[in-house]
Amino acid sequence: MGPEAAKLIGAGLACIALAGAGVGIGTIFGNYLAGALRNPAAAGGQFANLLLGFALAEATGLFGLVMAFIILFVF
Repeated sequence: MGPEAAKLIGAGLACIALAGAGVGIGTIFGNYLAGALRNPAAAGGQFANLLLGFALAEATGLFGLVMAFIILFVF
């Protein structure tokens, strides 16, 4: 296996974080929606937590994508 193949494999493995981010974001919004339907009065108070969870989950995926680009184009 040459260095070019190792770079492609490493970049592919780094992109697994994107799948995890997608699952995490789906879970966050699904649970928020379920909670908001059960108790609509409390939904407004949890909206900030929803956005924080979304941002942290999305950042994890973006870090994986950036690492994949670094592996492909820098090394």
